[in-house]
Amino acid sequence: MSLQLAEQFEANEQYEQAYEEYKKAYINNPEDIGILERLGHISLILEKTDEAANYYYEILKHDVTNALAYEQLMTIYENTDKYKYYIYRGNKNSLEGKLEYAINDFKKALTHTQDDDTQVVMTRLTLANLYTQIGNSLKAIDEYNLILEYDNLHEEIFLQLADLYLKEDAFSSAIDVLNRAKTKGFNTDRINEALAAVYLRSGDAKSAIEYTKDELLKIQSMLELGKIEQAYDILQNLPDEYKNSPRYYTLQAQYYYSAKEFDKALNFIDEYNKVAPNSPLTYQMRALVYDENGDNYNAHVNWGIYNMLRKNNDIAINEFLNAVQIKDDDINVLFTLADLLTETGDSNHATEYYEKISKLDPKNKEALRKLAQFRESIGDYRTQVEYLEKLYDADEKDLENLKTLARAYEKIKAKDKAIGAYNAYLELVKDPNEYKLAKERLDKLDNYGSADAEESTGLIDKIMGFFNKK
Repeated sequence: MSLQLAEQFEANEQYEQAYEEYKKAYINNPEDIGILERLGHISLILEKTDEAANYYYEILKHDVTNALAYEQLMTIYENTDKYKYYIYRGNKNSLEGKLEYAINDFKKALTHTQDDDTQVVMTRLTLANLYTQIGNSLKAIDEYNLILEYDNLHEEIFLQLADLYLKEDAFSSAIDVLNRAKTKGFNTDRINEALAAVYLRSGDAKSAIEYTKDELLKIQSMLELGKIEQAYDILQNLPDEYKNSPRYYTLQAQYYYSAKEFDKALNFIDEYNKVAPNSPLTYQMRALVYDENGDNYNAHVNWGIYNMLRKNNDIAINEFLNAVQIKDDDINVLFTLADLLTETGDSNHATEYYEKISKLDPKNKEALRKLAQFRESIGDYRTQVEYLEKLYDADEKDLENLKTLARAYEKIKAKDKAIGAYNAYLELVKDPNEYKLAKERLDKLDNYGSADAEESTGLIDKIMGFFNKK
């Protein structure tokens, strides 16, 4: 009853009474965002700005994407607390994907912290995160290094900065940061394991063993140090719970790679791929195995996929080009190469490989479709028609192709053939809107009078013959 009464008081502009009733409703429903919004709104009318701010803050605790709450908090603090004003504006811009604007807001907030260490650290942490999101790792690193000048930090800050250095392959800097964490009192397992991982990545497996308690990382370090049989003995005697870890399969693969038992290495890489599908590491490991056993074709293919997954498209294209120079009849590889070339804007070069696919598999619909699209893009409509006709031969019920073919016939002024294609399309299409549009095109063609000089036999006979099949 309190909520209905509150709404009635509000409608009558009896705001004090409405406020009291909404508060009663809030006690019974503390997570009701609608009630919180009403309380915030009426608090502002009654000039209870501190209470209004609390209600809007409560809304954000339940719904961090609530635009109204950010806007109202910005209004509340615009002339009274510039730090909070820019913080809320920055958060709103961040949620809306306006990251550059958000960065500017948080930088402005920094100028209004009044040397409050907590505010400075939290604001710089947010800036570091935003710089990371936009791919500016160097500025993110700068923010973290400024944060490290303050006391009472959490070990997570050191770990995040070390991770950024690691992504930049700045191993010595990552090690320095983690050792700095230890001098600040964070001699924890997380810091030591992070140190071990960095040492291993940097090629110092001996130091990695000193810092880690992780059995799998110890085994990996032993393999790196050439202690192959010792590592294998430990690997084979691991407790069962380790054997469900993806890392277990990578270590088995690494052992057999080191022992030059390449088939077994590939089997364990396949097992790894089952638990971590399509990971770049799968293709990197396969590429290393194929490199080592002299299978250049599969090495190039796997290096290509590895770099493609890591968005290194130029390197990936080069690897696939090297692969097809060795063997040019693998349709999957040819498609991957052609699609990558198309994605990078080299459509002319891509077309060469779609042509290769079409020769290897004359009824390959995707290759024919790509070739037709390319010919249309350069205005070669007659060759486009040839590919569309081949596509029709491959699949007479492909509606999209029939519609495209009809339009292509119109472009080359093959009226009778266009009519035949539209009639074939109308026999198959189920969508009433599509049927109506095609029928309108067909009626217009019928009204043009006699057919053009284009020969009307050939494909039209095949199309119409299709419908006469018993």
